[in-house]
Amino acid sequence: MSGHSKWANIKHRKAKVDAQRGRIFTKLGKEIMATARRGGGDPEANPALKAAIARAREANMPLENINRLIARATGELDGVNYEEVNYEGYAAGGVAVLLKALTDNRNRTAPELRHLFARHGGSLGEAGCVAWMFDRKGFLAIPKDGLNLDPEELMLLLIEEGAEDVREESDVIEVVTDPGDLGRIRELLSEKKIRFTGDEITMVPNSTVPVTDRNTAEKVLNLLDALEEHDDVQRVYANFDIPDEIMNEIDQSA
Repeated sequence: MSGHSKWANIKHRKAKVDAQRGRIFTKLGKEIMATARRGGGDPEANPALKAAIARAREANMPLENINRLIARATGELDGVNYEEVNYEGYAAGGVAVLLKALTDNRNRTAPELRHLFARHGGSLGEAGCVAWMFDRKGFLAIPKDGLNLDPEELMLLLIEEGAEDVREESDVIEVVTDPGDLGRIRELLSEKKIRFTGDEITMVPNSTVPVTDRNTAEKVLNLLDALEEHDDVQRVYANFDIPDEIMNEIDQSA
């Protein structure tokens, strides 16, 4: 869980900068089109599309843009056909990296990703080389700021409702569920007017690789950052465990 948590926190701090560059709109747009094409354009009948739309609205994507993307995906307008592809590899220090991408050209995407891995001391691997190190889970984070319940009381409630893992971090409470239970947990929080962020079906590492050397840690984080920046990459998962003191040093020197 450490790799997921710490990388999620890094991405959260970057979110506003990414949105200003417009890159996040590109990624969200691809996700909306792919989920609408796969499960239909009605968000009430397509939970994956509903979640993608919620993330797009959270990023302030105009509703008109969202409707246009859905129309393209369902054939009402001409659009690009994006294919979902998983890529796997290793970062420096033997850290496993799993990518979920949406591409209209595999022959372009794979070499570009291979170059990014090599540039940052890693290597793109074969299909299946690291996927077994991750489990498909539901995930969301509850900010402590403005929380209307005692954190311990909330954590017990979530466990009673079927959450598989609930842990308290410095500024959020992280919740891991079975993928099928995420919707129920989300509804519970909404009913109690508890704000949550980052709700998604994700890939959580079932074991982690300790990274205690700062140089190696920087290579790992730089690779993940570069992969996040790639237009075709939708999700980046890794199983690193970097000590907080090294993370803080890197953060302060950035």
